[in-house]
Amino acid sequence: MENKTIYQKFIGRDRDSFKNYKELMEEYSITYKSNFNYAYDVIDELGKTKPDKLALLYLNDDLTEEIRFTFKDMMEKSNQVANYLTAKGIKKGDRILLVLKRSYWFWVILLAIHKIGAIAVQATHMLMKKDYVYRCNKVLIKAVFITGDDDCTERFDEAYQDCPSVKLRFTTKHKKVDGWIDFEEEVENYGYEFARPTGKNGTKASDTMMLSFSSGTTGYPKTIMHDFTYPLGHIATGVFWHRVVDGGLHFTISDTGWLKSLWGKFYGQWLGESAVLVFDFNKFDGEKILKVLEKYKVTTFCVPPTMYRMILKNDVAKYDLSSLTHCCSAGEALNPEIFKQWKNATGLEIHEGFGQTETTVCISTIKGFNKPHSGSIGLPSPGYDLIVVDEKGQEVLPGETGEICVRASRTNRPCGLTFGYFNDDESNAFTWRQELYHTGDTAYRDEQGYIIYVGRNDDVIKSSGYRIGPFEVESVLLEHPAVSEVAVTGVPDPVRGFNVKATIVLQAGFSPSDELVKELQNYVKENTAPYKYPRVVEFVDALPKTFAGKIRRVEIRENDRKKNKN
Repeated sequence: MENKTIYQKFIGRDRDSFKNYKELMEEYSITYKSNFNYAYDVIDELGKTKPDKLALLYLNDDLTEEIRFTFKDMMEKSNQVANYLTAKGIKKGDRILLVLKRSYWFWVILLAIHKIGAIAVQATHMLMKKDYVYRCNKVLIKAVFITGDDDCTERFDEAYQDCPSVKLRFTTKHKKVDGWIDFEEEVENYGYEFARPTGKNGTKASDTMMLSFSSGTTGYPKTIMHDFTYPLGHIATGVFWHRVVDGGLHFTISDTGWLKSLWGKFYGQWLGESAVLVFDFNKFDGEKILKVLEKYKVTTFCVPPTMYRMILKNDVAKYDLSSLTHCCSAGEALNPEIFKQWKNATGLEIHEGFGQTETTVCISTIKGFNKPHSGSIGLPSPGYDLIVVDEKGQEVLPGETGEICVRASRTNRPCGLTFGYFNDDESNAFTWRQELYHTGDTAYRDEQGYIIYVGRNDDVIKSSGYRIGPFEVESVLLEHPAVSEVAVTGVPDPVRGFNVKATIVLQAGFSPSDELVKELQNYVKENTAPYKYPRVVEFVDALPKTFAGKIRRVEIRENDRKKNKN
């Protein structure tokens, strides 16, 4: 492995040795041992062979504190936590809830959990009593790690009596609360050596490693299972799509409560031997993000389109961003105007990616292999055999809308794809059918094979025989200077079946009016197919969203249904 990056151990060759996209898709393959465990086989390997290489740079909210961790530090600190958790009675298969915001302890504790073979469950600090009760009882959480910030422990305690499986409550930042263990104080009493368990206590690649809750846009969140091969699926995410730089610094803006943090700040980046930047801010500030990019010479960067919009409200040109080599975006449709503005300001194109909590990045634009394509989320990522199908599971022709599926089964699937939903036979049967994994997302291919995203199956609007995806209308509306946020849904109509409706949050300085409604409708007609224009426009102060920040179109539709019923 001398002079080679760690990911080459698993795909057998360097990223740049593939001649073109066709060769990448045909020859990309991942090999691993039957007992593969990321914490031992990647992080400890780097800790031993490249001990002084930077792994993580932590910054606090006001940028007065910098903490640097090498790969040796990550190896030793995770060993220390593994020793501590073992002493506390935590063992293979136990479920551990992590609510740690952007604390550097998240990275250390998660690696320790992997080493023990326990099962990690991420959650946001914004959860309330009913959310904790549902999660803890759904998967039988044994221990919780809750940040010492604000009233987070107190909010969990409101649920505690209704969570009988929870036996241990750990908190950080030396917070003293009755019934809670000061984790940071106690862990320092344990050593840096931890022997890899073997036999029945050791982990297999097929063991459950993570339980992840979906966003819950249409009901209670589903519980998604990932095994120990999941990190290897992120070679495509970090090494190819994010195109991290060996020895560089990658910055993805995500709270550790979401699986997106594992996409952008954990597995794939360290497989590419890039350090990750952890900026522990309390409130997103575009100007402060620009200062961080400049000061710490970030090399690769990934944020959702909304955050690019917020950053571009500042004078980007006055910052030295010459260290940046690559930029990515995911989570929502990328507006062409944002793409253009960012390229004008930095010289860099934004490369889109698509995936789910159930997957790693499965559609993407990869520098050197395929180019950003206006309106498209890209081509299938290496490792994924994707197909767009009709309701019978048959592949549709270019230009026809269908469902994005993966040719796979629960027992024969690419690294990174879930092996199912926890205790949910109905969802498993519906998702895995016709020898396909059904994503529930719709799209169509253009003549070049690029995939144009339409929307979730439930979000597609059928009006006068047309199938209209919300993202394509939203993307146009977001180009108008009056529109800050927008959600497009369908409202029942006796003639058309459904009308297109736009629920809009206005930018500061704009006020609702009939004239503005007409202006926005005409703007859509002029910039996309006229049949897609919103016949109904409603102005609101805020859009309903999940904890993950995703728009709950289902709530808008339900509210409209109630209004129409009355």
